[in-house]
Amino acid sequence: MKSVIFDLDGTLADTSGDLLAAANHCFREMGHGDVLQHGDDAGVALRGGRFMLTAGLKRVGAYDVDTVDRYYPVLLAAYGEAIAEHTTLYPGAMEAVEQLKTLGFAVGVCTNKPEGLARQLLTELDVLEAFGALVGADTLPVRKPDPAPLVETVRRLRCDPRQCLLVGDSDTDRNTARAAGVPSVLVTFGPSGEDMAALEPEALLEDYAALPKVVQALLGPMSI
Repeated sequence: MKSVIFDLDGTLADTSGDLLAAANHCFREMGHGDVLQHGDDAGVALRGGRFMLTAGLKRVGAYDVDTVDRYYPVLLAAYGEAIAEHTTLYPGAMEAVEQLKTLGFAVGVCTNKPEGLARQLLTELDVLEAFGALVGADTLPVRKPDPAPLVETVRRLRCDPRQCLLVGDSDTDRNTARAAGVPSVLVTFGPSGEDMAALEPEALLEDYAALPKVVQALLGPMSI
């Protein structure tokens, strides 16, 4: 069976608003106020918690690695308390997921968000049950761009890791797919969309409505 694996942040959902709110909670505790701005810093948010803390602290001239390490758990706790207040699924994302399943493809999520938070978010968005497997940043000892999380997601779907592709929004996803020897499809509607073409994925995706045809072109149709 062939499978389509999705990244979460910036691919299935725009999570930037809630991530930025969690980071600013930390910066306020430090006495810096709201350092990161909604909209302008969406791309920063989608690079993860440590990246947000690092970027914000450098912006105010207060960066040191110990502060990042100390506040990372604070950020995760704040994020978990308000994980879906501003987060929205991208238009057509779940319709495409369901169409892929109808065509016979298995679907899973492979994210660098901690697994517990990813599971919580997908549950609050009421879409967890749509996916047959979920692997997060801490599910294995390694995370993307190491190919092991992608391979493990496919394994949990009981599919062939040579017959999958990864839908993502970053160089991390492109490099993960390349390391696994499978195609990548990068979305262009996220904050860093204009940079995706330079990564030379097997396909670019401007609209989720096109995804089923893109998948079939890259993996071939399923016989069901």
